[in-house]
Amino acid sequence: MAMMRMLCAAAWLVCLLTASLAAPLPLAHGVGVHEWLNWSPLQEDGSYRWPPYRTTNEWRAGGRPLSDWPPGNEFERIRSMGFDFVRLSVDPGPLLASNGARRQEALTVLADKVRRITSAGLKVVFDLHSVNQVPAYSIALVNGGADSDGIALYRRMVVAVARMLVTIGTDKVALEPYNEPAYYPCDASGADDWQRIMSGTVADIRAVSSNLTIIVTGACGGSIDGLINLKSDFDDPNLYYNFHMYDPHSFTHQRADDAKNVMSGLPWPAKAGTYEGVIENLKSHMRAAGLTDEQQADNLSEVKGPIRQYFKEDWGLPQMQARIGQATAWASASNIPVNRLFMGEFGVILMSDDGRMGAFNHDRLAYLTALRKEAERHHIPWSVWEYSNPYGMTVILPKGPAVPDIGMLKALGLK
Repeated sequence: MAMMRMLCAAAWLVCLLTASLAAPLPLAHGVGVHEWLNWSPLQEDGSYRWPPYRTTNEWRAGGRPLSDWPPGNEFERIRSMGFDFVRLSVDPGPLLASNGARRQEALTVLADKVRRITSAGLKVVFDLHSVNQVPAYSIALVNGGADSDGIALYRRMVVAVARMLVTIGTDKVALEPYNEPAYYPCDASGADDWQRIMSGTVADIRAVSSNLTIIVTGACGGSIDGLINLKSDFDDPNLYYNFHMYDPHSFTHQRADDAKNVMSGLPWPAKAGTYEGVIENLKSHMRAAGLTDEQQADNLSEVKGPIRQYFKEDWGLPQMQARIGQATAWASASNIPVNRLFMGEFGVILMSDDGRMGAFNHDRLAYLTALRKEAERHHIPWSVWEYSNPYGMTVILPKGPAVPDIGMLKALGLK
């Protein structure tokens, strides 16, 4: 009996020690790769091309001539910039549209692409990132309610992805099963659908693996508001808690609703400029674009309100710190180490050549520097949006040779 008690005590100590040592996949500085595996090519009838997903050259040729890309391995270049992981956006549509051997074929394609990244010495956050090109498998399916057939289908698909990722290695990959779900409002007046979906999905993945790191997401577009409305009663040591930081959206996403109009040039911080200065810059861009007096007046009537509001709120470092502070306060109140928060997206649109949208480069870099430093002050890992896109939210130059944006890397504290 004494021996049995000793064995039980020893087993309990081993379990306790194992639990105390458990931790999520170590992540620090990441970059989103979004254009490669989202928008899987379609057939003429609107169905997915099979096997699905873009080739590397299809991805690279989507935004600039292939001749602009230097030879060699893109992911080795990403690693050389100082990133330790890629947040890999993957359209779940082809997986949702298939089953059996056909789904396995798609999973094999994805596994090969993930291994290509990990072989370059990078870890991978596998981000199931719904897009709207095939309506039946768009984000609307995720937003259909906790008891919907769509969510049941989606959760079964997530389990299949988790099984695939485990074969690659839980020391190399993490799974982010949802990107920017809706489920507004972000307070107690809303239903508990998202809480049920997220906690149920964590349980689904844990039935596959207790070691696979999961990136948990709040509702309301994956915002801080959505995160702090989430109850962490499903927490375990291998979870990160994700939020996207695009506050204030009026600065990070400066563009008019109508593509013919102009919205650009807000300063960072707000006190670095004036309302009148922004208006004069807009008038200059509109004149250069050849807008008529009537078009200019219409454009100004649309954008003057948001510009005034930006200066009224006086956005700057104190407001940014307060916003991040909401996430860290939630983590502390939930007994979650702050370094298990995850700033999964942040970025700023760069001003376009015609001045119709975006921030001046010096303001963009000032914002990114401040936000990156604030995250790192709390030891929060981050992933910037993104490696390559046509809007200047990119760590390589948006046009011409696909070489690193040195100012951007400096703002991110990298090489």
